[in-house]
Amino acid sequence: MSQLFTPLTLPSPRGGLTLPNRIVIAPMCQYQAVDGSATDWHLMHWANLLNGGAGLFMIEATGVLPEGRITPACLGLWDDRTEAALADKLARARKLAPRVPVCIQLAHAGRKASSHIPWEGGQLMAKNDGGWETFGPSALPQLPGETPPTALDTAGMERVKQAFVDAARRADRLGLDAIEVHNAHGYLLHEFLSPIANQRDDAYGGNFENRIRFPLEVFAAVRAVFDGVLGLRLSASDWVDGAWDVEQSAEFAKRLKALGCDFIHVSSGGVSPQQKITLGPNYQVDFAQRIREVSGLLTIAVGLITDPQQAEAILQSGEADLVGLARAFLYQPRWGWQAAAALGGQVEAHPTYWRSLPREAQQVFGAVKVGGR
Repeated sequence: MSQLFTPLTLPSPRGGLTLPNRIVIAPMCQYQAVDGSATDWHLMHWANLLNGGAGLFMIEATGVLPEGRITPACLGLWDDRTEAALADKLARARKLAPRVPVCIQLAHAGRKASSHIPWEGGQLMAKNDGGWETFGPSALPQLPGETPPTALDTAGMERVKQAFVDAARRADRLGLDAIEVHNAHGYLLHEFLSPIANQRDDAYGGNFENRIRFPLEVFAAVRAVFDGVLGLRLSASDWVDGAWDVEQSAEFAKRLKALGCDFIHVSSGGVSPQQKITLGPNYQVDFAQRIREVSGLLTIAVGLITDPQQAEAILQSGEADLVGLARAFLYQPRWGWQAAAALGGQVEAHPTYWRSLPREAQQVFGAVKVGGR
């Protein structure tokens, strides 16, 4: 039997969440929100991917504060207005698809906030060009020549922590099945972990124990108000000598597990322009395997995974428990169907699509009869 199409139960204090398969649609920023609010783009995008055959769908990085957005067009969940917009678009999208578990990624972009959208350069925006004040663990810019962020003081850190808590409560009200805390890609919580971005001289900077303190406090605060499935996206390596690495990540994951973390979504990089990433198929899978071995947590592997047999091999070898795909689903929104056809699995989709399959792939929808009048 295909491992990719074997169900998996994610544990939680609420009693767990069973996924029909091990395919995860990873969070992908869409840059289509208006003042943080979801739009018709999200309705279309979510409904489309919820019909893609994955076992878990993750909503893009969602800012817990206005200043925590990566760009002015990023999604948010910080007040009643943004909550209502997300509730409306998600509820309508879910009515157009099978019942697929949905996770939201809660985020604060830190010093990488206030940026232009990617197709307009992606660089930091000046305040006279619509930008805003950014925040980080230290007053160190992401790129040379950029305006440095404001170093968070104790009150600022408490505000950020409370914003994650408030957003988690909103996500719970919306009936979301899981939450992922964004602790990767050079955004705020990753900035605290990395000595590249964190050069504080207080209890939140310096040695390993101090640098992990604030991310752990944020995670614990979210766990205290959310008893559903709760995980964390982690950059396992900065890809810079002497900076954050996979062994520190594995130890950090052990601490997260003790706080009630249910899974780790393993990515890498994003905190420094000096990173030297060796790109290639499965280039981050070793990180997921090491974190899984050391922490005992369920892991999601990502990174240039595009082929069903490739995803299956990762699971068969025990390198990870789930496989995440992002751009592959943008290019081929029915990737889960193709994987099911290739590996002998089964998926669900809206009945409108049942007649679309070629005859050699009709087992994808199980006992459902394809064809008709």
